[in-house]
Amino acid sequence: TTKFDSSVDIDVRLGVDPRKANQMVRGIATLPHGTGKTVRVLVLCTPDKEEEAKAAGADYVGLDEYITKIEGGWTDVDIIITMPSVMAKVGKLGRILGPRNLMPNPKSGTVTPEVGKAVTEVKGGKIDFKVDKTGIVHASIGKVSFPPDKIFENAMEVIQTISKLKPSSAKGTYFKSIHLSSTMSKGIEIETKSVAGI
Repeated sequence: TTKFDSSVDIDVRLGVDPRKANQMVRGIATLPHGTGKTVRVLVLCTPDKEEEAKAAGADYVGLDEYITKIEGGWTDVDIIITMPSVMAKVGKLGRILGPRNLMPNPKSGTVTPEVGKAVTEVKGGKIDFKVDKTGIVHASIGKVSFPPDKIFENAMEVIQTISKLKPSSAKGTYFKSIHLSSTMSKGIEIETKSVAGI
């Protein structure tokens, strides 16, 4: 039997009001040990970029045929990377991709002329996060099978990245609580004082 290797997630509750535009915390972290997940990547690009995307390890590469598939309801991927020059075509898929968090976005590095580099980064452990409407950042930082030090280093990378993104308008305690949990277990709380000096 295959043992279910569940994800380890970090939940960071922040002292921000995400309804205020100037307190939106959004960023990118590259986990030193990756997420442990196989990330399925679709690259929507012009024909001259197809080889570059394939060489970087993209699972699906193309343009019009995949746009037609997505219009028909296919969203069997984890990340979609595209180029500014084809964004007009991709933008029409917003009502399908938006609710599934698959819409490419220049802020998260998924709308870029350098599609090969973007594929390499997401395959190598780059994650995109943003605070939700309750003030919590959720991120997947590895698998239960990872050694504790790898989980710790991945967690610290996320915490340090969030720390650097502290909005100047956020008052009071920034890190309210930090929890680690896996799909199959209760969460454990990390003492926020231990990260206060970051």
